[in-house]
Amino acid sequence: GALVQVQAAEAVPARKEHLPSREQQLQALQSSGEFDVLVIGGGATGCGCALDAATRGLKTALLERDDFSSGTSSRSTKLIHGGVRYLQKAIMKLDFEQYRMVKEALEERAHLLQSAPHLSAPLPIMLPIYKWWQLPYYWVGIKLYDLVAGSQCLKSSYVLTKSRALELFPMLRRDKLVGAIVYYDGQHNDARMNLAIALTAARYGAATANYTEVRQLLKAAGPGGRERVCGVRCRDVLTGKEFDVRAKCVINATGPFTDSVRKMDDEEVPNICQPSAGVHIVMPGYYSPDNMGLLDPATSDGRVIFFLPWEKMTIAGTTDSPTDVTSHPIPTEEDINFILSEVRNYLGADVEVRRGDVLAAWSGIRPLVTNPDSKDTQSISRNHVVTVSDSGLITIAGGKWTTYRAMARDTIDAAVREHRLQAGSCQTMGLQLEGAQDWSPTLYIRLVQDYGLESEVAQHLASTYGDKAFEVAKIAQVTGKRWPIVGKRLVSEFPYIEAEVVYGVKEYARTAVDVLSRRTRLAFLNVQAAEEALPRIVDIMAKELNWCEQKKKVQRE
Repeated sequence: GALVQVQAAEAVPARKEHLPSREQQLQALQSSGEFDVLVIGGGATGCGCALDAATRGLKTALLERDDFSSGTSSRSTKLIHGGVRYLQKAIMKLDFEQYRMVKEALEERAHLLQSAPHLSAPLPIMLPIYKWWQLPYYWVGIKLYDLVAGSQCLKSSYVLTKSRALELFPMLRRDKLVGAIVYYDGQHNDARMNLAIALTAARYGAATANYTEVRQLLKAAGPGGRERVCGVRCRDVLTGKEFDVRAKCVINATGPFTDSVRKMDDEEVPNICQPSAGVHIVMPGYYSPDNMGLLDPATSDGRVIFFLPWEKMTIAGTTDSPTDVTSHPIPTEEDINFILSEVRNYLGADVEVRRGDVLAAWSGIRPLVTNPDSKDTQSISRNHVVTVSDSGLITIAGGKWTTYRAMARDTIDAAVREHRLQAGSCQTMGLQLEGAQDWSPTLYIRLVQDYGLESEVAQHLASTYGDKAFEVAKIAQVTGKRWPIVGKRLVSEFPYIEAEVVYGVKEYARTAVDVLSRRTRLAFLNVQAAEEALPRIVDIMAKELNWCEQKKKVQRE
């Protein structure tokens, strides 16, 4: 076993110390000749495919028309989970496929928590019980969830009495409460996790470029006179320059936009993606305990409702609203009011739930794979499918955040088989992502002691950048105050500092929205705070990227 591990470690290409700039990456795309693998899509799955391919020694490229994680991958529920609901369906319907999906997701949950421990952590989640018969029913289901996880079980679930449940979750509605069950899943900073995967792929040699749009698929005659996809025509969105990138294999990993890329290959192909919207709102942290979430898998209309603590705030939301759009819609007032009404159902009468407490809201599109005739998104399995078109275009669709690594593995396996690529076996299990290698839970103390950062800021930097937090601290400006010595905040009530904007540019941020939404998470946490920070962010980015006054005005707008 040790020998196999040594051989596997030797097969992984060297990890670059220096991260190439976006300009260097664009140059590599244009001057590197033919790539083995070209991935379209910079979400979790696309970046996972690029990382998997690069670590197998394949010459890899990744193109994203917006920013990394700008779509579904930054708009998730922030949970790393196996799917309690899917296990329930697997048992009730004796569906072995659903069971296998939950089993795989629980294995991937453990991997994700280990690969980036600075960005993720286990989270206890409470299921409140309001009817006596539900107690044994849910208890058996949750214990089966633990059992399926096996050695990967994060922590054993347990039952709480009514008084103990109210002690842990004091804002919960008291009347008719029987008790509660607590189980464990994982939670992460999704956009930063996505970015960590992209940066790790870049360090392993993948030519990755955001704001690079694929305009058309290039084709050439293959064996037997069949047309085969042999690359893409793309455009640098920021400069307008168009160029071709050649590749032996092109992978479509575009989430909700899966079918639009498939139709570039063949206009007649039937749709396989049925979008489903998940609406989320952000409320102050006092709506949930610091370290416990709440979930009800059986609301009045059959959807899941949840409250989850995240980044010292509370996320509340629902899942599975069918939608026809493939762009991410802004939640309507009706969406927000529906969630607020559900929140009122679960919190005590002494807690006044106010519309003014909604600090931010977003809607994410889940790209579910389905039969085009299906209309019920709740009955669709979240499993993924890998398809290969007649022209050799490989599409990975469906799945969920937690299983991104397994999806990427299956996709690159299919690419190697279909295009006869010379590649090693999958190397991503146990691979640590950007920032994880030298991270420890006490790293933030060194940031406080060595640089004179506030403790809250140091904790934020350590949990966002891992061992790269020192690089951010090194470029932090002196405050001119007795304490903190360095680290000027962008807004007073959040621990984001100006140095993160400068560092964000090194992480390929090219717009103010990139910094507000994904390098920091300010736009997802508090819209007014994001607006307050915007002018300073634009000024810092203008200095780093040589923006003119007109460009600054466009960015502010």
